[in-house]
Amino acid sequence: MQLKHEWRKTEKALYLPKNKPEVVNVPEFTFITISGEGSPANSQFSDRIGALYSLAYTLKMMPKKMAEPPKGYSDFTVYPLEGVWDINDQAKATFDGTVNKQDFVYKLMIRQPDFVDQNFYSEMLELAKLKTNNPLLGQLSFESFVEGLSVQMLHLGRFEDEPLSFGKMEQFADEQGLTRLSKVHREIYLSDARKVQPEKLKTVLRFQVQ
Repeated sequence: MQLKHEWRKTEKALYLPKNKPEVVNVPEFTFITISGEGSPANSQFSDRIGALYSLAYTLKMMPKKMAEPPKGYSDFTVYPLEGVWDINDQAKATFDGTVNKQDFVYKLMIRQPDFVDQNFYSEMLELAKLKTNNPLLGQLSFESFVEGLSVQMLHLGRFEDEPLSFGKMEQFADEQGLTRLSKVHREIYLSDARKVQPEKLKTVLRFQVQ
């Protein structure tokens, strides 16, 4: 019997960094994803998260009930929600250092273990559609990403205070002779913002460098 894979125990370097900048090399991983635009305060944002988790838990639970689970299957803890953030083209054209949350462009995602391939994803997606009347399930995708060389740190506190952490990360990158590739960045949400006070939120921040 295979042991349950728990990312908090086996992948600390990627998901539980310290609250100071560090360099990390992130290999290729696969994710279920959904894209959107606008403020995280909009209902569409939480609806997209709901669609992701609906499929994520279908992918986790259904193999347990199968006579022949997928090749390489072992039980696992669902990975945390992640988001890759940018601003729309119009906002970039008029950028003056401040950002309106309505201008955000984002891709939300949940990483999947290696046994989940395109065929199994497609099969479980159809099952999730039958079980859950969520029209946003039709907007989900199965994608692979290679972040590669990056700078990351654990941000403690409010999302609005992230620029302070990014400032530290950019200064660290400069000191290491590295250049931030773009203002696009990744956030990994270790806390449930619905249940945790803003000042106690834990979020991994990461951007690519060269």
